[in-house]
Amino acid sequence: MDGLEDLYRDLHAHPELSMQEHRTAAAAAAHLSTAGFDVTAGVGGTGVVGLLSNGEGPTVMLRADMDALPVREATDLPYASRATATDADGNEVPVMHACGHDMHVAWLAGATALLAATRDAWQGTVLAVFQPAEETAQGARAMIADGLFARFPKPQVILGQHVMPGPAGAIRYRPGTTQAAADSLQIRLFGRGAHGSMPESSVDPVVMAAATVMRLQTVVSREIAAAEAAVVTVGALQAGTKDNVIPDEALLKLNVRTFDEQVRARVLDAIRRIVEAEAAASGAPQAPEITMTDHYPLTVNDPDRTARVASALDAHFGTVAVRELPAPISASEDFGSFGTGWGVPSVFWYIGGTDPDTYRRAEEAGRVAQDIPVNHNARFAPVIHPTLETGVQAMSVAALDAFVG
Repeated sequence: MDGLEDLYRDLHAHPELSMQEHRTAAAAAAHLSTAGFDVTAGVGGTGVVGLLSNGEGPTVMLRADMDALPVREATDLPYASRATATDADGNEVPVMHACGHDMHVAWLAGATALLAATRDAWQGTVLAVFQPAEETAQGARAMIADGLFARFPKPQVILGQHVMPGPAGAIRYRPGTTQAAADSLQIRLFGRGAHGSMPESSVDPVVMAAATVMRLQTVVSREIAAAEAAVVTVGALQAGTKDNVIPDEALLKLNVRTFDEQVRARVLDAIRRIVEAEAAASGAPQAPEITMTDHYPLTVNDPDRTARVASALDAHFGTVAVRELPAPISASEDFGSFGTGWGVPSVFWYIGGTDPDTYRRAEEAGRVAQDIPVNHNARFAPVIHPTLETGVQAMSVAALDAFVG
């Protein structure tokens, strides 16, 4: 555990953006090599795959993601990130492991080392996958496009886990749909620029964008049934450069989360209808451009395999620590692309990373949403213990169960 804690602190202090995870990938490859795995680097760009064969038996795939986010860390930890990097648009940005992927890498490094050191306890093949670019929905697709399915043995099951807000050491799972599908859209609205003193000569894209944003709030409240669920978030509205200049264009960036394909289709259709109608109502000289920039599929856990994993985790940790989620969570992942593409069952679960006393106090005060930093927040940082031990043990326990058939 000392070595894993050092690895985690090092990764946290040196985060890397999506598809730039060269240092992280090198660390993952080194740990796999030390444990005796056959290592293939550069899969899908910066992805790393390790294979450890140990006699006849099933192949079990274990996955961790590696990338960080363009967030300036505000944790004040002694190992806090001060890193910056150049993003895909050429901008210099701060970088932070605000989603916990550094913990995921440390978990998988520990689980693979543990499995390698206890080969008398199992038979089969471990397929360890350190994936890039989960945050941009590129990584799984890139590894698959680079021949992951053809170059490596097909697993019988795929396992993954994620650190989340919640008492450290607690494990949560859900059979069936466990995470939302996500779609990111970029919308360009076209107007006609003019002097700020002469708005009658313009078609104001700022007003058009504002009206569009407000009308988009009705998609969920008025077009989705109460028994269904969806989230429509306008994360960016960009227009203009000066107070007395009406610009020619406005840009909206949207994020959509859904748990059902039919609901997803209705939401996307409604967005297009509203955007086009608001542009027409404003007298826009050009129809808006709507571009899908990212897509995450639904994360769907195989029910039978999930029951097996839950039973194995129960036996190891106890039923107090391991519980079923009452509903899917609205976060999204590209983890499901592996199981869907390979046609094999997959299971994804969640591990709490918040100091248990801090979480309990927030829960008792009814202030969890206000006081507990969530993933992607500048103050998000899992407590190392027992989060690190829990993730290593959970991945190892689930893998050992899979090896028995």
